[in-house]
Amino acid sequence: MLQNVIAGVQGIIDHVMVGHYVGYTGNAAIGVSWQVILVVIVFISSLFTGMAVLVARFAGANEPEKVNRVVYQAFLTAILMSAIMGVIGYFAAPALLDLIKAAPEVQHQALPFLRAMFAGIFGMMMFFMLSGAFRAAGDAKTPLRLGAAMTVLTIVFNVLLIPRLGTIGAAYGTIASSTLVSGYGLWRLFAPHSVIRFRKGMDLSPDFSVIRSLFRFGLPTGVQGIAMNIGGVLMLRFIGSLQHSAAAQAAYAVCYTELFSLITWTSVGLLGASATIAGQNLGAHRPDRTRHGVAVASRIGLGVAGVIGLMFLLIPNVLLGVFGMKDPLVTSIGTQLLRYLSVSGFFITVALSYTGGLQGTGDTRSPLFISIVSQIAIPIGMCAIIQTMRPLHPADIWLAIVLGHLTRAILSVLRFRQGKWQNIEVDLERAPAA
Repeated sequence: MLQNVIAGVQGIIDHVMVGHYVGYTGNAAIGVSWQVILVVIVFISSLFTGMAVLVARFAGANEPEKVNRVVYQAFLTAILMSAIMGVIGYFAAPALLDLIKAAPEVQHQALPFLRAMFAGIFGMMMFFMLSGAFRAAGDAKTPLRLGAAMTVLTIVFNVLLIPRLGTIGAAYGTIASSTLVSGYGLWRLFAPHSVIRFRKGMDLSPDFSVIRSLFRFGLPTGVQGIAMNIGGVLMLRFIGSLQHSAAAQAAYAVCYTELFSLITWTSVGLLGASATIAGQNLGAHRPDRTRHGVAVASRIGLGVAGVIGLMFLLIPNVLLGVFGMKDPLVTSIGTQLLRYLSVSGFFITVALSYTGGLQGTGDTRSPLFISIVSQIAIPIGMCAIIQTMRPLHPADIWLAIVLGHLTRAILSVLRFRQGKWQNIEVDLERAPAA
């Protein structure tokens, strides 16, 4: 949770600086660009979900060699996928921005930012892989150190680059910091006392039995992530169709992407914790502790959501002012959105905690179907129906987001309590002889 709060602060600082040096079109550009980038990141990161399922289960069963074997194969696969998706994303960037109907002034700022992020995506992918691997193996401190270092470096780079280069300076800062930190993290894999250790003389060839297992457990999560982010992209299309689209996109970028991340990023931390606790205890044949751990994680999340939601209600103008948002129209839309998000935070933190429990035990398919219903069918369907009857208003879109999060929370809790995850088996074929 702390690591993700630190990462969220980094994004907030990016938006604050861009808002002051570039204006709210810069905030909108970063917001819509990240919505596109996340589609790619989440898909590649699905491998890391599969990796975490295997690593947590083998760590709980006290099988360190299988842990090392899984992480190395995830590393090889991530290199290849990062290269492929980076090239595709770079050349498809203009079409992707057209797809979400970004305003022309927003596209002008977003295109170079988006292309730079795709070109430098490798460092970020390695950071996510390393963080997930160490955490699933039981070492939560190393990812925290890596995340804190990356945030500090990003802030330093951005202070130097954004005033000189504008929006694209934020991209360069993120690329530089993630690459440096990932290099250090890879070096840590060779440390003698690391919970994950790559040894000299280990088999460096691809092991397709492990890679198949990564995709078996990870691919549903990748499709789930793509579905969720496609839902986000489609929501941006609806926002782009509003009367004051640029102002609404800027408010959405700051309120939903940054301020709401104080809840979502901590909840993603709880998702990772739930997955680790669930997988390790199931590997140790303690399903009772799996249930209890997930319930505790959701209660922690509710406490965080309550505190941050209260801030959204009591001091919205202060929060928006931090980002340099002084335009009356933007602040009006942003204040309205924060009121809706103060309620939505309770639902999303419960949903993510129980999603982690499902994924950690190996049930990665249920969250996929739940996400399709809650993040696409309900909010997109609601907005589409309203748009056929009358022009959309911002409040229509904000309400659709809340109802989607509510549905996701209810379905995730019900599915976990069915307990079918207890019967999922995880193992690897015997490693080939050297």
